[in-house]
Amino acid sequence: MSKNLFDKIWDLHSVTTLPTGQTQLFIGLHLVHEVTSPQAFAMLEELNMSVLCPDRTFATVDHIVPTEVQTRPFKDALAEKMIQTLDKNTRKHGIKFFSLESGEQGIIHVIGPEMGLTQPGMTIACGDSHTSTHGAFGAISFGIGTTQIRDALATQTLAITKPKVRKVQVNGSIKAPVSAKDIALYLISKLGVNGGIGYAYEFAGSAIEALDMEGRMTLCNMSIEGGARMGYINPDDVTANYLKGKRYSPKGVDWDKMTAFWEDIASAADAKYDDVIEFNGEDIEPMVTWGINPGQALPVTAKLPTLDSVPSDERQTTEQAYQHMLLEAGQAVDGISIDVAFIGSCTNGRISDLREAARIAQGHHIANHVKAIIVPGSMAVQRQAEAEGLDKIFTQAGFQWRNAGCSMCLAMNPDKLEGNQISASSSNRNFIGRQGSPSGRTLLMSPAMVAAAAIKGHVTDVRNFATQA
Repeated sequence: MSKNLFDKIWDLHSVTTLPTGQTQLFIGLHLVHEVTSPQAFAMLEELNMSVLCPDRTFATVDHIVPTEVQTRPFKDALAEKMIQTLDKNTRKHGIKFFSLESGEQGIIHVIGPEMGLTQPGMTIACGDSHTSTHGAFGAISFGIGTTQIRDALATQTLAITKPKVRKVQVNGSIKAPVSAKDIALYLISKLGVNGGIGYAYEFAGSAIEALDMEGRMTLCNMSIEGGARMGYINPDDVTANYLKGKRYSPKGVDWDKMTAFWEDIASAADAKYDDVIEFNGEDIEPMVTWGINPGQALPVTAKLPTLDSVPSDERQTTEQAYQHMLLEAGQAVDGISIDVAFIGSCTNGRISDLREAARIAQGHHIANHVKAIIVPGSMAVQRQAEAEGLDKIFTQAGFQWRNAGCSMCLAMNPDKLEGNQISASSSNRNFIGRQGSPSGRTLLMSPAMVAAAAIKGHVTDVRNFATQA
């Protein structure tokens, strides 16, 4: 039986098997940002070591940058120190830094693909859990901790245990405005937030193949939220067409060689998997999280579950979710009031996300009680959106148009919830305190659903909204 993509890439990048049973894996691309790298660089200093492959290492600043006023020095002294430290470390070690001043800054998982750094057949590591995003290109990509960042900087390898591979097949099709975000939340709600532990997910099936690259990135981005170590999609013509002409993509003869390699690296038709699970795309509706983890998600047409309707091992978390979210069992998802709307993040801050949200916002205005912000995932996305006039559509509708950054996804910057505000968010996590307030509440949904909620002032089925618009 032939191999799947994961096994092919793993074998190509395996240096040796360590005494622990782990694989010493060569890392083709190492991405760093300002939050998780300072300690790793300091460890190198202590060991009197340098970065082994600076040409395979790229950096940006994203988590701590303010999205309103980006004048240096930042008002937040710690944020300013972090960006200065990254600048010093990248200069010292000869690492390419996509800084604010370069005009190329953005969220690490947005600029990697848009620069053509992310390519099929690669191993990619970054000190950020949502590194799984890059698997959309047919790469093995995963988040790592600080000591592993040190190891990758010093040796361009990592000691890692090989996970099993589960094929998650979504057959049939989805119908817009149902999106990749809805697929992701649906799968997590069915498989559980711990369902993928010990696995890499291969997303397959006609509904997945029909997604564009940005939708594929959204889906793979969220695979970590279902417990999977990695998520990936086999490369195809959609992948190659996206990468062609990007700054770091292969050129000329190299392009022909690499596209042939990309085709060959894909999973064989008779590839073996440790597990296969199938779903039907027609079953997926616009999804909304109502609780305190991404698995607590329901179709917008549903009602919140009663305690006795959930599995016994989930009842404590369900009770905690109701206490925190100030929602009630049996309450309709459609109609939950919101205070804040956030569109952005490494999950949904790309140009197609902004286009879809703008399509909903055009000709409308946000509800009077709602604060709504739009944060492009990179400076390049921001420029593209402004060239298309999307910023004007948003501002005319009452949204705030911001500069690129992680913004309210993690709230390691001035963009935060206040008190027990409830947010409709296109980001990836609804953990308690995730958006900056210990009592703040987060409802995850697609950009189109967020835009519709901002206008109505409450969660609403975007399918009906689009019909009325």
